[in-house]
Amino acid sequence: MILIDLNGKWQMKRTDEEQWIDAVVPGSVYNDLLRAGKMKDPFFRDNEYEIRDLCKFDYEYKRTFQVEAEDLNNDRIVLLCEGLDTLCQVFINGKSVLKAENMHRTYEVDIKNSIAAGENDIHVVISSPIEYALEKDKEQYLCSCADAVPGISHIRKAHCMFGWDWGPQLPDMGIWRNISIQCHNTARIDDIYISQILSQDRVELDIRLRTHNWSNSGTDILITIEAPDGEIIQEKAPVEAAEQHITMGISNPRLWWPNNYGEQPLYRLKVSLMNCGEIIDEKLMRIGIRTISLKRQEDKWGESFEFVVNGKSIFSMGGDYIPEDNLLARCSRERSEKLIKSCVEANFNTIRVWGGGYYPDDYFYDLCDEYGIIIWQDHLYACGVYDFSEEFRENITHETRDNMKRLRHHASMGLWCGNNELEYAWAYWGWGERFGQKLQNDYLKQFEEYLPELAKEMDPNTSYLIASPTSKGGFDDPNNENFGDIHYWDVWHGRKPITEYRTLYPRFMSEFGLQSFPCLKTVETFTLPEDRNIFSYVMESHQKNGTGNEKILYYISEHFKYPKDFDSLLYTSQLIQAEGLRYGVEHWRRNRGRCMGAIYWQLNDCWPVASWASLDYFGRWKAAHYAARRFFAPVMVSALEEDTKVSLHVSNETLNKFEGKLIWGLRDKTSSVIKHGELAVEMDALSTGEVVDLEFGEVLTSQQKKRETYLEFGLIADGKEISRGTVLFVKSKHFALLKPEISTEVYEEAGKFIIDVSSKAFARFVELDLTDADGIFSDNIFDISGTDIKKVELNKENLSRELTLEEVRNKLRVRSLYDTFE
Repeated sequence: MILIDLNGKWQMKRTDEEQWIDAVVPGSVYNDLLRAGKMKDPFFRDNEYEIRDLCKFDYEYKRTFQVEAEDLNNDRIVLLCEGLDTLCQVFINGKSVLKAENMHRTYEVDIKNSIAAGENDIHVVISSPIEYALEKDKEQYLCSCADAVPGISHIRKAHCMFGWDWGPQLPDMGIWRNISIQCHNTARIDDIYISQILSQDRVELDIRLRTHNWSNSGTDILITIEAPDGEIIQEKAPVEAAEQHITMGISNPRLWWPNNYGEQPLYRLKVSLMNCGEIIDEKLMRIGIRTISLKRQEDKWGESFEFVVNGKSIFSMGGDYIPEDNLLARCSRERSEKLIKSCVEANFNTIRVWGGGYYPDDYFYDLCDEYGIIIWQDHLYACGVYDFSEEFRENITHETRDNMKRLRHHASMGLWCGNNELEYAWAYWGWGERFGQKLQNDYLKQFEEYLPELAKEMDPNTSYLIASPTSKGGFDDPNNENFGDIHYWDVWHGRKPITEYRTLYPRFMSEFGLQSFPCLKTVETFTLPEDRNIFSYVMESHQKNGTGNEKILYYISEHFKYPKDFDSLLYTSQLIQAEGLRYGVEHWRRNRGRCMGAIYWQLNDCWPVASWASLDYFGRWKAAHYAARRFFAPVMVSALEEDTKVSLHVSNETLNKFEGKLIWGLRDKTSSVIKHGELAVEMDALSTGEVVDLEFGEVLTSQQKKRETYLEFGLIADGKEISRGTVLFVKSKHFALLKPEISTEVYEEAGKFIIDVSSKAFARFVELDLTDADGIFSDNIFDISGTDIKKVELNKENLSRELTLEEVRNKLRVRSLYDTFE
């Protein structure tokens, strides 16, 4: 196979203008305009609204490429477009060779009769997606996200690029993935599908191969498997049919496990198609030896909903992933790796790729393979009505086949899901009356008949879910907590208190959350000083959820005193988000078995904004992400408090029995100990249970006593504290905090800085930060008792830039809840 790479330097312009500018492919219109100085930063202040109008124009790209005379002797010469965004017509040497209309598809077209030896031209004209959507919406109204440009259900483009309740309306366009010319002789590999039959000490790989042989000459297949330890296994066979199966066995395979359950060994598999001893086509992939399935089995509560990995039912912990940038050209493997590492460090084992974006790049799944993150992959339909016409059906068939073929071999691929919230909308939002029986039937045909059958054909080894949320399908109470997964938004959208989470016993919680603002350093990137009021025009432009700022203030008012300044308001908004998520996840983990997953909305941002994300646009950890590191810890202690009673529970989400020690102390506001205790703890693998039930009624005899007393507790293993928590008997805003007078001592060890934090009195939500640099602390936003010393590590590899010990000391900033009010 000969490859002519068309990535790199191109030229582009608006079709109604004359001047061409330099462009880069893969890339996008916005990215090229930004690089050329012809567009403002779309994320700064309110520039979004001016830049959105640039989407109303058509654009064109061009370049030349060389073809050698001998290249023309190849049997097949195809143009391979791995990502055209979205409405594109491609010309080669003035001849139209391709019309594309789907961002999510891979397009391949024969161009042998369109090219010549020497210099050739390629020209791509891209039509406005926003104008197309608006025109289609006039022809046929199809409901979609209220915060998006109307008409987006008519176009197969990442829906959230048109706006969402956390994202701007900036539907960029361009040649967003690789583009190349490929030449083939004799035959080529069309498809590879691998099935695993795993026994105790051996795995049999059934490798299904599909080839195209247009020459009828003899070809062979050579399959090479390289084990993680370097051992090579090979199998060679003649190609005897367009489709055939080759079986290969691996003895004593090393199993792939999700994060915190084991290691992630990967096997390299190479399939070589040979003719007369010469390789004429080749495919490479990495696989993990494992089994993953979604178990849905009738039980005493209804029906289970849990991932089973290598025979073990796991509790899924993680977040919902959205595109990492509204300008897709800014995304990269390095950026995704930073995000995935942050997930691993916060003890994630699962990510749900939400259906309103796009199928991520190959490297995203490679990283999840390497780091042990199970992928729940939505197909790309979200919050909208779709007309399941023959034309639409054909379009999405190609889209689904392309992406399932591309992604299904990954060790991390755990679940395909048909859509986000469509069944929910038809069941609860009155869509039946609004849109009629035809479109409702279209939903059933597309999502409960056609796509499941297509998935069964394309990837029968991976579990499939018709929608999220769903219970039994057919619009039958899709958010029923006893069946399937649920999305819960009465906390936040319904303004119910975070205590409401403890009234829920879902089988799997796949969406829930509260909003917060990003930190001041992030806000400063898109504001001027005069903008830094949450009700300013600019701040409200970076809050896409209608009454979001008002709700943030409401939840702050429920738990904290009125913040004294803008920075304190940003900080306390993050505290309420962290506390809300903690409240829910700890409860659901205490009910392991009945509930088997907590995936919060959302993991990340696509621009700097107030949102539900725990990682902001720049990858900075909000308080919620530090909280996730604690409430997703493999072994965790948590408290269930009711008035003066507190029961302490241990959750063990590992494959080994836990043995350790639980310590607790009831203290007054000066941190003096009133009562204390300790006891040995044993907890079986993959289990949870109550360890001790405490009653403090004889001490907490008045409201004043409750306002001045707190309980702290910790779990000790091998002499180290691995989990801890605090219980207040009143809301934080009513606790009689003393000025903590927090102090720090910073010193250096190999590869890291150590920060000793101490306080003269109980300090709530202690935050460490660096004034003009970023770092990830081993713990942050924590409580500390007076006279205790909290050791926090700051690894040098997690710093945004190299710092000396003296610089860390000078840049370190410390505050606590006490510092947020007058």
